[in-house]
Amino acid sequence: MPKLNVNGKTLEYQADEGTPLLWVLREQLGLTGTKYGCGIAQCGACTVHVDGVPMRACVMPAAAIKPTQKITTIEGLSPDASHPIQRAWQALDVPQCGFCQSGMIMAAAALVKAKPNPTDKDIDEAMTNICRCGTYNRVRTAIHAAAREMAAQKKGAKPKKVAALGKEVLDITHVETKSGGAA
Repeated sequence: MPKLNVNGKTLEYQADEGTPLLWVLREQLGLTGTKYGCGIAQCGACTVHVDGVPMRACVMPAAAIKPTQKITTIEGLSPDASHPIQRAWQALDVPQCGFCQSGMIMAAAALVKAKPNPTDKDIDEAMTNICRCGTYNRVRTAIHAAAREMAAQKKGAKPKKVAALGKEVLDITHVETKSGGAA
């Protein structure tokens, strides 16, 4: 029986040789965080990491992945959503419908790992995922926030709370009116 190393576990599956990795992950292994979008590797909703490299699971045959290669899905990125990318996504309300977001997060996590201080150009080149809701500006802002947070943590800083991270990034301030209430 064929095997895959998914999120640190060796798992067996049964599928035809040409079955895409996406369907093995979702249907055979029950990892439904990775989404089906276009089926032709264009939208990126199905993005997972294989040995740390983002890849579109909808067109990659599961049989082409060796049991020694490490697959990471959104479930394996951080089971408790504590990865800085996930926290920044939450702090900045990046998703609208949310359908593409697991693929976006996986692509962003790979980018920040490869380039700890990405420029806008780096982000634009790496983030080829399609968001039908058009949250690209929030995606870019969240990636910058997560990169800063990850750099601070490397220097020993404690992770900021999600609300504090969002407030810092958005520079939220309230203007007091003459009556004492917020404007």
